[in-house]
Amino acid sequence: MIESLRERLSNYGQEHLLQFWDALSNEERSALVEDIQELNLEEVQSFFKRATHSLTDNNTKLDDRLEPIPESKYMSISRTSEEKLQMYRREGLRHVSESKVGVLLMAGGQGTRLGFSHPKGMYNVGLPSGKTLFQIQAERIRRLQQMAFEETGKRGIVSWYIMTSEHTMEPTMEYFRKNNYFGLHKSDIFMFEQGSLPCFTFDGKIIMDAKHRIARAPDGNGGLYRALRDRGVLDNILNRGVEYLHAHSVDNILIKVADPIFIGYCASQNADCAAKVVEKASPNEAVGVVCIVDGKYQVVEYSEITEKTAEMRNPDGRLTFSAGNICNHFFSASFLHKIGKEYEQKLKLHVAKKKIPFVNGAGERITPASPNGIKIEKFVFDVFEFAEKFVTVEVPRDVEFSALKNADSAGKDCPSTARKDIFKLHKAYVERAGGQIIGDEVEISPLLSYEGENLEAIVKGKVFKAPIHLKQDDEHTNGHHKL
Repeated sequence: MIESLRERLSNYGQEHLLQFWDALSNEERSALVEDIQELNLEEVQSFFKRATHSLTDNNTKLDDRLEPIPESKYMSISRTSEEKLQMYRREGLRHVSESKVGVLLMAGGQGTRLGFSHPKGMYNVGLPSGKTLFQIQAERIRRLQQMAFEETGKRGIVSWYIMTSEHTMEPTMEYFRKNNYFGLHKSDIFMFEQGSLPCFTFDGKIIMDAKHRIARAPDGNGGLYRALRDRGVLDNILNRGVEYLHAHSVDNILIKVADPIFIGYCASQNADCAAKVVEKASPNEAVGVVCIVDGKYQVVEYSEITEKTAEMRNPDGRLTFSAGNICNHFFSASFLHKIGKEYEQKLKLHVAKKKIPFVNGAGERITPASPNGIKIEKFVFDVFEFAEKFVTVEVPRDVEFSALKNADSAGKDCPSTARKDIFKLHKAYVERAGGQIIGDEVEISPLLSYEGENLEAIVKGKVFKAPIHLKQDDEHTNGHHKL
């Protein structure tokens, strides 16, 4: 058995994985054999070759091959009439009421950069309610289901698919169990684990994390498509009759989960794939831009174009390449099936040079001071090029995008900016509904209002002193009754 394993490994130049075999206990040997057998060596070898080949391609700038998304495929929320938005919203709510809408939540990350050793979705940013990202998003789904019922008289279900990683699966499941699924039905929430790939040295050797363990890393948010296929999620989507899916990452506190306008617009355009974007704040803002390269839709990283192209403007003064990518996407179920069947193995592979702890020849585990190897990742947006009907929706940043990535010391994309952005938006909702607020700290429960609706009866003609927390009568978070 061990000889055939050794032979298989040496065919791929990876026989070093057994170098400590004689020093391992029986239990450790089993763990190592299991790690090795889980590897499709031919495939991971080809991944390494494809990924590192792309390293040499990446230096050429793409300027000459770039075009902006055409106007006909680009809807800006702020430049679209209220009447049209209402039409798309009704269409989206109709699909929700028919249980045709699902959400793909990418929640594999831990809150390490926030100094938080749990899944990021469990992070509490310090709102008056004390709600975490997971709770806020669950409650937005509940409110949306209620809005769809009020619009159509039919009670539909939003199917919630949550992609975790190896390290976040158990704690996420436990957290939802403990919180009684935040009022949703357990049977409508599906958690599945994204895959991982081995880490490599620069010359293609698989790195060992311990004498009996291979170093692995999650395969990036683009691992979504393989996980959907291999974990049976695509079958579940089919069986539940879900036709439209909203995919987003867990760390945007302003996310409009399964946004009915987005769903309604994309469905009415018969789109198979779409991206929500925000207008770039400045030419040199370091965000990827959704555009067309060689006739195919793509996200181009800021570093891939010259300053001159980044600064190009249209006659109306807006940046030509302004569609900032925010990891907020729409997919038709049929497109996801096509990806799983045909295109997943053609997805681009990206290389991240990292400091990867490794075991040296003497069996000691070393934490390197500089990058010593690569992690291979796939990106969720790399399926755009396979889309036949792609559309883009530009949303106002202050209404829909506030990322939570860093600790407060960074001063941006951190808990204090997330809180501030929620307070500002919710204060605007209250004022729009005819209320007045003294101060800034305003939180509105997602169960009461999804996007500012349903507030007039509570706030019109009244003056409130912050901090305030508006909620439904029967909510049991801090405080009581409405305020």
